[in-house]
Amino acid sequence: MAQRYEVKVKIISQKGTCAKDHKVGDEFVVGGITPAGLCCSAFNSMFPSIHTLRFGGTFPYSKDPDTAEVACPDADNPIVFELRRVPVSE
Repeated sequence: MAQRYEVKVKIISQKGTCAKDHKVGDEFVVGGITPAGLCCSAFNSMFPSIHTLRFGGTFPYSKDPDTAEVACPDADNPIVFELRRVPVSE
């Protein structure tokens, strides 16, 4: 069976005020379900990258093959999320 992964989502940058009250340093773990408390719009923007990382894919523009950075779609109050692939231990 192929290696399984979760993705740790961490807020690394914020400008303005998040309507969901997310702050720099907040963390969520994405496995098979959407984490409670995570903004739906932000999750929607992250989902393609989360899906890629969970199943072993990489991004040619990332310096670290286990990470990606994704911005919230709120242009007036942008938040940047770091997505980090983490192996699931069985």
